[in-house]
Amino acid sequence: MSEIIDALNQLEKEKGISKDVIMDAIEKSIVSACTEDFGDADFDVSMDRNTGELSVFQNKTVVEDGDVMDPAVEISLTQAVAMDKTKALGDTISIEVKSKDFGRIAAQKARSIIVQAIKEGERNAVFEQFACKERDIITGVVRRFVGNNISISLDEKTDVMLTENEQAPGEFYNVGDRIKLYVVEVKKQTKGFKILVSRKHPELVKRLFEKEVTEVADGTVEIKSVAREAGSRSKIAVWSNDENVDPVGACVGLNGTRVNNIVDDLKGEKIDIITWDENPEKYIENALSPSKVISVKLDADGKSAKVVVPDYQLSLAIGKEGQNARLAAKLTGYKIDIKSETQARELGMSFDYQDDDYDDSFDETYDEE
Repeated sequence: MSEIIDALNQLEKEKGISKDVIMDAIEKSIVSACTEDFGDADFDVSMDRNTGELSVFQNKTVVEDGDVMDPAVEISLTQAVAMDKTKALGDTISIEVKSKDFGRIAAQKARSIIVQAIKEGERNAVFEQFACKERDIITGVVRRFVGNNISISLDEKTDVMLTENEQAPGEFYNVGDRIKLYVVEVKKQTKGFKILVSRKHPELVKRLFEKEVTEVADGTVEIKSVAREAGSRSKIAVWSNDENVDPVGACVGLNGTRVNNIVDDLKGEKIDIITWDENPEKYIENALSPSKVISVKLDADGKSAKVVVPDYQLSLAIGKEGQNARLAAKLTGYKIDIKSETQARELGMSFDYQDDDYDDSFDETYDEE
Protein backbone atom coordinates (compact mmCIF):
# COMPACT_ATOMS: atom_id res chain seq x y z
CA MET A 1 0.00 0.00 0.00
CA SER A 2 1.42 3.35 -1.02
CA GLU A 3 2.32 6.22 1.29
CA ILE A 4 -0.60 8.27 -0.03
CA ILE A 5 -3.06 5.50 0.90
CA ASP A 6 -1.52 5.37 4.40
CA ALA A 7 -1.93 9.13 4.69
CA LEU A 8 -5.55 9.02 3.51
CA ASN A 9 -6.38 6.20 5.92
CA GLN A 10 -4.91 8.23 8.77
CA LEU A 11 -6.87 11.29 7.68
CA GLU A 12 -10.07 9.24 7.57
CA LYS A 13 -9.40 7.89 11.05
CA GLU A 14 -8.43 11.18 12.71
CA LYS A 15 -10.80 13.61 11.00
CA GLY A 16 -13.63 11.36 9.91
CA ILE A 17 -13.19 12.34 6.24
CA SER A 18 -14.02 9.64 3.73
CA LYS A 19 -10.99 8.41 1.80
CA ASP A 20 -13.09 8.26 -1.37
CA VAL A 21 -14.05 11.93 -0.96
CA ILE A 22 -10.38 12.94 -0.91
CA MET A 23 -9.56 10.67 -3.83
CA ASP A 24 -12.37 12.22 -5.86
CA ALA A 25 -10.98 15.65 -5.02
CA ILE A 26 -7.48 14.57 -6.07
CA GLU A 27 -8.80 13.34 -9.41
CA LYS A 28 -10.60 16.66 -9.99
CA SER A 29 -7.48 18.60 -8.98
CA ILE A 30 -5.38 16.70 -11.51
CA VAL A 31 -7.91 17.50 -14.23
CA SER A 32 -7.63 21.16 -13.19
CA ALA A 33 -3.83 20.98 -13.24
CA CYS A 34 -3.84 19.41 -16.71
CA THR A 35 -6.17 22.11 -18.02
CA GLU A 36 -3.84 24.71 -16.54
CA ASP A 37 -0.89 23.30 -18.47
CA PHE A 38 -2.38 21.88 -21.65
CA GLY A 39 -5.41 24.06 -22.27
CA ASP A 40 -9.11 23.26 -22.45
CA ALA A 41 -8.78 19.59 -23.34
CA ASP A 42 -10.57 16.35 -22.45
CA PHE A 43 -8.81 14.44 -19.65
CA ASP A 44 -9.58 11.15 -17.93
CA VAL A 45 -8.07 10.89 -14.44
CA SER A 46 -8.39 7.90 -12.14
CA MET A 47 -6.79 7.02 -8.84
CA ASP A 48 -6.45 3.40 -7.82
CA ARG A 49 -8.39 2.98 -4.55
CA ASN A 50 -5.98 0.30 -3.31
CA THR A 51 -2.55 1.54 -4.39
CA GLY A 52 -3.08 5.28 -4.82
CA GLU A 53 -1.52 5.15 -8.29
CA LEU A 54 -2.69 7.91 -10.63
CA SER A 55 -3.53 7.40 -14.29
CA VAL A 56 -3.97 10.49 -16.48
CA PHE A 57 -4.97 10.37 -20.14
CA GLN A 58 -5.62 13.17 -22.60
CA ASN A 59 -8.28 12.35 -25.19
CA LYS A 60 -7.77 13.64 -28.77
CA THR A 61 -9.72 13.27 -31.98
CA VAL A 62 -7.91 11.86 -35.03
CA VAL A 63 -7.95 14.28 -38.03
CA GLU A 64 -6.29 14.49 -41.43
CA ASP A 65 -2.63 15.41 -41.52
CA GLY A 66 -2.37 19.18 -41.80
CA ASP A 67 -5.89 19.72 -40.39
CA VAL A 68 -4.86 19.92 -36.72
CA MET A 69 -6.34 23.23 -35.54
CA ASP A 70 -6.04 22.68 -31.76
CA PRO A 71 -3.31 20.28 -30.57
CA ALA A 72 -4.99 20.10 -27.15
CA VAL A 73 -7.96 18.19 -28.60
CA GLU A 74 -6.80 16.98 -32.05
CA ILE A 75 -4.04 14.75 -33.41
CA SER A 76 -2.95 13.97 -36.94
CA LEU A 77 -3.69 10.57 -38.45
CA THR A 78 0.02 9.86 -38.91
CA GLN A 79 0.77 10.50 -35.21
CA ALA A 80 -2.23 8.49 -34.07
CA VAL A 81 -1.36 5.46 -36.20
CA ALA A 82 2.21 5.59 -34.89
CA MET A 83 0.80 5.12 -31.42
CA ASP A 84 -2.02 2.73 -32.28
CA LYS A 85 -2.26 1.12 -35.74
CA THR A 86 -6.01 0.50 -35.31
CA LYS A 87 -6.87 4.22 -35.26
CA ALA A 88 -8.67 5.88 -38.14
CA LEU A 89 -10.06 9.33 -38.95
CA GLY A 90 -12.67 10.47 -36.43
CA ASP A 91 -11.52 8.03 -33.72
CA THR A 92 -10.51 9.15 -30.24
CA ILE A 93 -7.10 8.27 -28.93
CA SER A 94 -6.08 8.47 -25.26
CA ILE A 95 -2.55 9.65 -24.64
CA GLU A 96 -1.01 9.13 -21.20
CA VAL A 97 0.15 12.29 -19.41
CA LYS A 98 3.10 11.95 -17.02
CA SER A 99 3.15 13.90 -13.76
CA LYS A 100 6.56 15.34 -14.65
CA ASP A 101 4.80 17.20 -17.47
CA PHE A 102 2.80 19.28 -14.96
CA GLY A 103 4.00 22.83 -14.46
CA ARG A 104 4.76 24.29 -11.04
CA ILE A 105 1.67 26.56 -11.12
CA ALA A 106 -0.55 23.65 -12.10
CA ALA A 107 0.81 21.56 -9.21
CA GLN A 108 0.17 24.38 -6.76
CA LYS A 109 -3.41 24.65 -7.98
CA ALA A 110 -3.88 20.92 -7.56
CA ARG A 111 -2.50 21.16 -4.02
CA SER A 112 -4.86 24.00 -3.10
CA ILE A 113 -7.86 22.04 -4.40
CA ILE A 114 -6.86 19.05 -2.28
CA VAL A 115 -6.49 21.25 0.82
CA GLN A 116 -9.92 22.75 0.15
CA ALA A 117 -11.38 19.27 -0.25
CA ILE A 118 -9.94 18.27 3.13
CA LYS A 119 -11.49 21.33 4.78
CA GLU A 120 -14.82 20.64 3.08
CA GLY A 121 -14.56 17.00 4.14
CA GLU A 122 -14.01 18.06 7.74
CA ARG A 123 -17.06 20.33 7.62
CA ASN A 124 -19.18 17.57 6.10
CA ALA A 125 -18.01 15.08 8.72
CA VAL A 126 -19.01 17.45 11.54
CA PHE A 127 -22.30 18.22 9.76
CA GLU A 128 -23.16 14.51 9.55
CA GLN A 129 -22.22 14.10 13.22
CA PHE A 130 -24.81 16.67 14.28
CA ALA A 131 -27.38 16.16 11.50
CA CYS A 132 -28.32 12.84 13.08
CA LYS A 133 -28.99 14.73 16.33
CA GLU A 134 -31.72 16.85 14.75
CA ARG A 135 -34.87 16.78 16.93
CA ASP A 136 -32.88 15.23 19.74
CA ILE A 137 -30.95 16.44 22.79
CA ILE A 138 -27.30 17.42 22.90
CA THR A 139 -25.23 18.60 25.84
CA GLY A 140 -22.84 21.53 25.78
CA VAL A 141 -20.87 23.83 28.05
CA VAL A 142 -21.59 27.56 28.43
CA ARG A 143 -18.57 29.32 26.96
CA ARG A 144 -19.42 33.03 26.89
CA PHE A 145 -22.23 35.57 26.63
CA VAL A 146 -22.84 37.61 23.47
CA GLY A 147 -25.30 40.29 24.44
CA ASN A 148 -28.40 38.38 25.54
CA ASN A 149 -27.33 35.29 23.61
CA ILE A 150 -25.28 32.40 24.99
CA SER A 151 -22.39 30.77 23.13
CA ILE A 152 -22.24 27.06 23.96
CA SER A 153 -19.42 24.66 23.12
CA LEU A 154 -20.48 21.21 21.92
CA ASP A 155 -16.94 19.94 21.34
CA GLU A 156 -13.46 21.27 20.57
CA LYS A 157 -14.48 22.53 17.11
CA THR A 158 -18.21 23.23 17.30
CA ASP A 159 -20.04 26.06 19.07
CA VAL A 160 -23.73 26.95 18.89
CA MET A 161 -25.57 30.12 19.82
CA LEU A 162 -28.58 29.85 22.13
CA THR A 163 -30.46 32.97 21.14
CA GLU A 164 -32.51 35.01 23.57
CA ASN A 165 -35.71 33.93 21.79
CA GLU A 166 -34.93 30.25 22.44
CA GLN A 167 -34.01 30.61 26.11
CA ALA A 168 -36.50 29.58 28.76
CA PRO A 169 -37.63 32.57 30.85
CA GLY A 170 -36.12 32.60 34.32
CA GLU A 171 -33.15 30.38 33.51
CA PHE A 172 -29.71 31.75 34.30
CA TYR A 173 -26.29 30.27 33.58
CA ASN A 174 -22.65 30.82 34.39
CA VAL A 175 -19.61 30.17 32.22
CA GLY A 176 -18.70 26.50 32.58
CA ASP A 177 -22.24 25.28 33.28
CA ARG A 178 -23.35 22.15 31.41
CA ILE A 179 -26.62 22.61 29.54
CA LYS A 180 -28.97 20.30 27.64
CA LEU A 181 -30.33 21.64 24.36
CA TYR A 182 -33.00 20.54 21.91
CA VAL A 183 -31.70 20.53 18.32
CA VAL A 184 -34.41 22.20 16.24
CA GLU A 185 -32.56 22.03 12.92
CA VAL A 186 -29.15 21.41 11.38
CA LYS A 187 -28.83 23.14 8.02
CA LYS A 188 -26.03 23.63 5.52
CA GLN A 189 -24.96 27.12 4.54
CA THR A 190 -22.59 28.60 1.95
CA LYS A 191 -19.74 28.31 4.44
CA GLY A 192 -20.23 25.39 6.77
CA PHE A 193 -23.51 24.75 8.56
CA LYS A 194 -25.70 26.09 11.35
CA ILE A 195 -27.19 24.28 14.34
CA LEU A 196 -30.40 25.81 15.70
CA VAL A 197 -30.95 24.93 19.36
CA SER A 198 -33.63 25.68 21.93
CA ARG A 199 -34.37 25.49 25.64
CA LYS A 200 -38.04 26.44 25.31
CA HIS A 201 -39.22 23.98 22.64
CA PRO A 202 -41.95 21.57 23.91
CA GLU A 203 -40.09 18.61 22.39
CA LEU A 204 -37.27 19.17 24.88
CA VAL A 205 -39.58 17.90 27.62
CA LYS A 206 -40.56 14.86 25.55
CA ARG A 207 -36.96 13.95 24.76
CA LEU A 208 -35.93 14.30 28.41
CA PHE A 209 -38.61 11.78 29.39
CA GLU A 210 -37.39 9.43 26.65
CA LYS A 211 -33.88 9.63 28.10
CA GLU A 212 -34.98 9.26 31.71
CA VAL A 213 -37.89 6.78 31.56
CA THR A 214 -37.11 3.29 30.27
CA GLU A 215 -40.75 2.55 29.54
CA VAL A 216 -40.97 5.62 27.29
CA ALA A 217 -37.73 4.77 25.51
CA ASP A 218 -38.86 1.20 24.70
CA GLY A 219 -42.37 2.26 23.62
CA THR A 220 -44.30 0.69 26.49
CA VAL A 221 -45.43 4.15 27.54
CA GLU A 222 -46.29 6.72 24.86
CA ILE A 223 -46.19 10.49 25.27
CA LYS A 224 -49.30 11.50 23.34
CA SER A 225 -49.04 15.26 23.75
CA VAL A 226 -46.96 17.99 25.38
CA ALA A 227 -48.02 21.53 26.29
CA ARG A 228 -45.42 23.87 27.67
CA GLU A 229 -44.90 27.37 28.93
CA ALA A 230 -41.14 27.24 29.17
CA GLY A 231 -39.58 28.13 32.49
CA SER A 232 -42.88 27.85 34.34
CA ARG A 233 -44.97 24.73 33.74
CA SER A 234 -45.52 21.82 31.37
CA LYS A 235 -48.27 19.24 31.00
CA ILE A 236 -47.72 15.90 29.31
CA ALA A 237 -50.33 13.27 28.42
CA VAL A 238 -49.16 9.66 28.60
CA TRP A 239 -50.63 6.29 27.71
CA SER A 240 -49.52 2.73 28.38
CA ASN A 241 -49.57 -0.05 25.80
CA ASP A 242 -49.29 -2.55 28.64
CA GLU A 243 -52.23 -2.79 31.05
CA ASN A 244 -49.81 -3.85 33.77
CA VAL A 245 -47.80 -0.61 33.51
CA ASP A 246 -49.12 2.61 35.03
CA PRO A 247 -47.99 5.32 32.57
CA VAL A 248 -48.09 8.15 35.12
CA GLY A 249 -46.31 6.10 37.77
CA ALA A 250 -43.61 5.06 35.31
CA CYS A 251 -42.92 8.70 34.42
CA VAL A 252 -42.95 9.88 38.01
CA GLY A 253 -40.65 7.10 39.20
CA LEU A 254 -40.04 5.74 42.68
CA ASN A 255 -40.44 8.60 45.15
CA GLY A 256 -40.59 10.97 42.19
CA THR A 257 -36.95 10.39 41.21
CA ARG A 258 -37.51 10.31 37.46
CA VAL A 259 -39.65 13.40 37.13
CA ASN A 260 -37.49 15.25 39.65
CA ASN A 261 -34.40 14.61 37.51
CA ILE A 262 -36.21 16.17 34.56
CA VAL A 263 -37.40 19.10 36.69
CA ASP A 264 -33.75 19.67 37.64
CA ASP A 265 -32.75 19.63 33.95
CA LEU A 266 -35.46 22.26 33.34
CA LYS A 267 -34.23 24.44 36.21
CA GLY A 268 -37.29 23.88 38.42
CA GLU A 269 -40.03 23.99 35.79
CA LYS A 270 -43.17 22.27 37.13
CA ILE A 271 -44.48 19.24 35.27
CA ASP A 272 -48.02 17.81 35.39
CA ILE A 273 -48.27 14.23 34.12
CA ILE A 274 -51.78 13.13 33.18
CA THR A 275 -53.30 10.04 31.57
CA TRP A 276 -54.32 10.36 27.95
CA ASP A 277 -57.77 9.00 27.08
CA GLU A 278 -59.40 8.35 23.72
CA ASN A 279 -62.62 9.73 25.18
CA PRO A 280 -62.17 13.51 24.74
CA GLU A 281 -64.38 14.36 27.71
CA LYS A 282 -62.32 12.15 30.02
CA TYR A 283 -59.13 13.46 28.45
CA ILE A 284 -60.13 17.08 29.12
CA GLU A 285 -61.03 16.20 32.70
CA ASN A 286 -57.60 14.64 33.21
CA ALA A 287 -55.88 17.60 31.53
CA LEU A 288 -57.37 20.04 34.06
CA SER A 289 -55.61 18.22 36.91
CA PRO A 290 -54.99 18.97 39.75
CA SER A 291 -58.50 20.44 39.71
CA LYS A 292 -61.54 18.25 40.29
CA VAL A 293 -64.13 18.28 37.52
CA ILE A 294 -67.90 17.81 37.82
CA SER A 295 -68.85 17.71 34.15
CA VAL A 296 -67.40 18.01 30.65
CA LYS A 297 -69.61 18.48 27.61
CA LEU A 298 -68.36 18.88 24.06
CA ASP A 299 -69.99 21.57 21.97
CA ALA A 300 -71.61 20.71 18.66
CA ASP A 301 -68.63 22.05 16.75
CA GLY A 302 -66.51 19.30 18.25
CA LYS A 303 -63.64 21.72 18.88
CA SER A 304 -64.65 23.22 22.21
CA ALA A 305 -65.97 22.05 25.55
CA LYS A 306 -67.87 23.41 28.52
CA VAL A 307 -66.48 22.31 31.85
CA VAL A 308 -68.12 22.59 35.27
CA VAL A 309 -65.97 22.45 38.40
CA PRO A 310 -66.79 22.75 42.12
CA ASP A 311 -67.01 26.34 43.36
CA TYR A 312 -63.96 25.92 45.57
CA GLN A 313 -61.93 24.49 42.66
CA LEU A 314 -62.58 27.24 40.09
CA SER A 315 -59.36 29.19 40.71
CA LEU A 316 -57.37 25.95 40.72
CA ALA A 317 -58.92 24.80 37.44
CA ILE A 318 -58.18 28.12 35.77
CA GLY A 319 -54.76 28.46 37.37
CA LYS A 320 -52.64 31.50 38.05
CA GLU A 321 -53.21 33.98 35.21
CA GLY A 322 -55.20 31.26 33.42
CA GLN A 323 -52.18 28.98 33.00
CA ASN A 324 -53.77 25.63 33.97
CA ALA A 325 -56.72 26.11 31.63
CA ARG A 326 -54.46 27.40 28.88
CA LEU A 327 -52.11 24.42 29.08
CA ALA A 328 -55.04 21.99 29.19
CA ALA A 329 -56.40 23.55 26.01
CA LYS A 330 -53.00 23.25 24.28
CA LEU A 331 -52.61 19.67 25.46
CA THR A 332 -56.03 18.46 24.28
CA GLY A 333 -56.55 20.71 21.28
CA TYR A 334 -59.94 21.87 22.59
CA LYS A 335 -61.11 25.34 23.51
CA ILE A 336 -62.19 24.99 27.15
CA ASP A 337 -64.81 27.17 28.84
CA ILE A 338 -64.72 26.65 32.63
CA LYS A 339 -67.58 27.52 34.95
CA SER A 340 -68.07 26.95 38.66
CA GLU A 341 -71.05 24.85 39.74
CA THR A 342 -72.88 28.00 40.95
CA GLN A 343 -72.15 29.88 37.71
CA ALA A 344 -73.40 26.93 35.66
CA ARG A 345 -76.68 26.77 37.61
CA GLU A 346 -77.18 30.54 37.29
CA LEU A 347 -76.70 30.24 33.52
CA GLY A 348 -79.21 27.40 33.39
CA MET A 349 -76.63 24.89 32.20
CA SER A 350 -77.56 21.24 32.62
CA PHE A 351 -74.77 18.93 33.60
CA ASP A 352 -74.17 15.49 34.98
CA TYR A 353 -71.49 14.56 37.46
CA GLN A 354 -68.50 13.18 35.60
CA ASP A 355 -67.75 10.61 38.31
CA ASP A 356 -70.44 8.51 40.00
CA ASP A 357 -68.54 8.71 43.30
CA TYR A 358 -68.07 12.49 43.13
CA ASP A 359 -68.40 14.02 46.59
CA ASP A 360 -69.53 17.67 46.69
CA SER A 361 -69.73 17.89 50.46
CA PHE A 362 -66.50 19.94 50.69
CA ASP A 363 -66.81 23.62 51.32
CA GLU A 364 -63.33 25.00 50.87
CA THR A 365 -61.90 28.00 49.11
CA TYR A 366 -58.74 27.45 47.06
CA ASP A 367 -56.17 30.07 47.94
CA GLU A 368 -53.94 30.39 44.86
CA GLU A 369 -50.40 31.27 45.65
